[in-house]
Amino acid sequence: MPRPARTMPVARAMITAPQPEAVEAGADILRAGGSAVDAMLACAFTQGVVDPLMCGLGGLGTIQVFDPASGRHQIIDGMGTCPGAATAELWAEDFLGECPDGFGFIVKGNANELGRRAVTTPGIVAAFALAHRQFGRLPWSDLFAPAIRVAREGWPVRPHVAGVFATNEAPYGRLPYIEKLRLTPDGTRLYLRPDGSAKRIGDIIRNPDLADTLAVLARDGAEAFYTGEIAARIVADQKAHGGLLSAADLAGFAPRVNSPITVAYRGRKVSVPPPPTGGITIAQILRILERFDLAALGHNTPEYIRVVAEAMKIAGRDKDENIGDPDFVTPPLARMLSDEWTDAQAARIRRGEKASLTRTLADAPHTTTLSAVDAGGMVVSVTHTLATPSGVIPEGTGFMMNGAMNWYDPRPGHPSSIAPGKRRFSTLAPTIVFENDTPVMTIGAPGGAWIGIAILQGIVNVLDFGMTMQEAVQAPRFSATSDKIDISNRIPRATQRALEAMGYEVVRSPLTFAFAGVHGITMWDGVLEGGADPQRDGYPAGVA
Repeated sequence: MPRPARTMPVARAMITAPQPEAVEAGADILRAGGSAVDAMLACAFTQGVVDPLMCGLGGLGTIQVFDPASGRHQIIDGMGTCPGAATAELWAEDFLGECPDGFGFIVKGNANELGRRAVTTPGIVAAFALAHRQFGRLPWSDLFAPAIRVAREGWPVRPHVAGVFATNEAPYGRLPYIEKLRLTPDGTRLYLRPDGSAKRIGDIIRNPDLADTLAVLARDGAEAFYTGEIAARIVADQKAHGGLLSAADLAGFAPRVNSPITVAYRGRKVSVPPPPTGGITIAQILRILERFDLAALGHNTPEYIRVVAEAMKIAGRDKDENIGDPDFVTPPLARMLSDEWTDAQAARIRRGEKASLTRTLADAPHTTTLSAVDAGGMVVSVTHTLATPSGVIPEGTGFMMNGAMNWYDPRPGHPSSIAPGKRRFSTLAPTIVFENDTPVMTIGAPGGAWIGIAILQGIVNVLDFGMTMQEAVQAPRFSATSDKIDISNRIPRATQRALEAMGYEVVRSPLTFAFAGVHGITMWDGVLEGGADPQRDGYPAGVA
C-alpha cells in the first residue's frame, strides 16, 4: 500500500526545548513575527519559571546566534564571575576533597554549595539583553508575557521536575536538593508540601513574586537586575546573610561577545563556543573521529564504541590539563586543534592504546537548553543553568540564585582556584552545523559532564548515519568521561561483554534514555525537523 500523504503544514520556523510550557511560549512569539532570538527569550524566561532548579534569572549561560540577513555569527558569553570579595584562601582551611563524580569541591558545611557565599555574579540576564539588542525584532517587554502568565496562574510539577526535587547528591559530597528547597522561607512556601516534603507530580506551583520580578524586568530592562530594583533586593539579601556578592559585582558585569570555534567534519562546518565553555571538547573529538570510517564500523558496535570512547577520553584529558578562564590561563587552541596532535591521537586509537582519564570536572546535570529557527533563517542555540543551585531566593523575588562557587578549587595555586572576576570552565556547548555557509543543524543539551559527548553523538548520528534529528537524539548513547565506559540500558549485553573482553570496565545505566538531554533542529534543503530527548518533558514545535 502507498504511504499516506503528509497533511501537516510545512514549518517555516521551529523551536525545541525540554519544557512544554516554554516551547509554547517560544512558538507563540514565532507566530507573532518574532525573530529566533525573540522566541528564545520568551522560551528561556518561561523555562526559569517551570524548571526553577535548572535555570532562571539568577543563573549563567551561553548563546550561539547566526543571522543570515546581517551575516553576524556570535557567541554571547553570559557565564558569571567570582565575586570581588572572594579570595584564593577563602575556604583553603575548610577543603575536604573533590566531589567523587568530578563536579566541584567539598568544603566544611557545604558553604560553597548552599547559601549566600555559594553565589557568583549571575550573567544570563545581561546575555539575554545583549542578544535582544542585536537580534531582537519584537519589543523586549512583549517577551515576558508567557512567563508572567505561567508564574501567576501556576504550572503542574512534571516528572523531570519532581525528579530534580527528589535529587540526593550526598554520595557525591553534595547536599540533597530538599535542603535547597527549604533554605529560605520563600523556597519552603513555593516548593514544599505542608508536611515538609517536596511537591510531587501534579502539584500546582504558583509564584506571584517571580511574576512581579519578571514584570519589573519587562518594564525597566536588564538594568533593573544589575543596578536597579532587583539588584537592590539581591544585595540586601547578601548583606543580611554574610554573602560575597556586592552591588559593584552586579553593576560591573558585562557579557562577552566571542567568535565561535569552527572545525570541518564530513564536508560540513561545526561551530561551537570557545573557552571557558565546552565547545573545544566537541571540536577535538570530531577532528579525531574524522580519521575513522564510523559508518563502516557500524552504529554502537563494540569497535565503534571503543573508537569514540577513546576519543572522548583523550579530549577530556586534554581539556582538564589546558582549559580554564582565558583571562587567567591562555588556552593552546592551535595545538589542540592541529593536524599533528589530531593525527597522533588517531594513531594511538588505531594501535589499541587506552587513554587514562581519572576524572572530569564539569557542571551539574541540572541545566537546560533550547534551539530555535525563524522564517528568515536566523538560528539560535542556548544552554543556561544554575550550576549547583544555592537554595538562595532573595526575599520577594521568586527566583533562585546559582551556587557556582562550588565550581572553584578552594586550594590556592590551581588553574581553577578562586579569584575575583574569574569565570569557571563549563561544559555548556550550544552548537550550529553549516553546509558551506548555510546552517543545517542546531543542537544543544543539558547534562553536566555528558553535554559534550551527547552533542557529539547527536552530530555523528545525523552526519555519519543519516538519522533524522528525532532519531539522533533518542538513539542509545554511551559516555567515557572517566576510565570507565558508561552505556545506556538499550545497548545490548553482547556489546557490553565484547567491550569487557577488550579490557574495559563497563557500567550499565538503568535509564532508558541516559547521558544528557539532547534537543535540536535540522534544516536540510530548508525543511525543518526537530528532535526532543524523550528523557525530558518537552517537544519540537513547528510554526507554518
